[in-house]
Amino acid sequence: MLAERGYLIVAVNTDTTDYIACARRLNASLKHWHPTVQTCLLTDQPQDLPEFDHVITLPLGDQSVEQLWKLNNDWQAGIATPFRQTIKLEADMLVTSPVDHWWTMLQHRDVVISTGARDYYGTVTSNRYYRKVFDSNHLPDVYNAVTYWRLSQTATNFWRLVRRIFENWNQYKTLLKFPEDTATTDLVYAVAAQIIGPELVTMPFATYPRIVHMKRRIIGTRTDDWTQELVWEYDQGQLRINTVAQHGLFHYNIKTWNPDEQ
Repeated sequence: MLAERGYLIVAVNTDTTDYIACARRLNASLKHWHPTVQTCLLTDQPQDLPEFDHVITLPLGDQSVEQLWKLNNDWQAGIATPFRQTIKLEADMLVTSPVDHWWTMLQHRDVVISTGARDYYGTVTSNRYYRKVFDSNHLPDVYNAVTYWRLSQTATNFWRLVRRIFENWNQYKTLLKFPEDTATTDLVYAVAAQIIGPELVTMPFATYPRIVHMKRRIIGTRTDDWTQELVWEYDQGQLRINTVAQHGLFHYNIKTWNPDEQ
């Protein structure tokens, strides 16, 4: 029997990145703010991690063809979730304030992919450096880092389409201007959203869910590694960047960053 609602984190380690460690930090930050929340780790190998309420291995195994990204496994979240309502989170994030109020709005929709991103000042970014293929093809500005769905036909159709696009990317990319050779999850979600109808799977008018994204061009740092350039403080679940308190989900991007090692 499915639990009513919970958060699912997809984490499959690569040769270069310990996504399981990222997922554990994210889970700890989520449970700091919401101790009773249900969480699930979706990964490729059995794990003895009791801090998660559920640890599920990929139903169809590791579907990736490259060690670098492991992105082709993402769609399996749609068939693996133990929840009737699910919020899927990317592993390399932290929860920096309460977020459970998101359910109040999301539960009225079948699928919601977050749109837009903020800098650490909380300002919605207008920088399009990382979104050229989206703009050139008039695709919705989605970020898969926060994706909600509930058990529904719309969600079933969405995940089937995401799988099809991943598995047939060489065909789908011919439909795009300036396509990326390797399908990224954000781009696959954007193509799927465009096919299904952005009005059915996004809420660009909403102020949440929306992530703080710490990529260089969004936050205006000189280098890619913001952790060496900005002053950050992490204490009792609260994060400050250059003295600015962070709220909601913080996508730190530098996978080796561990805020517990100050």
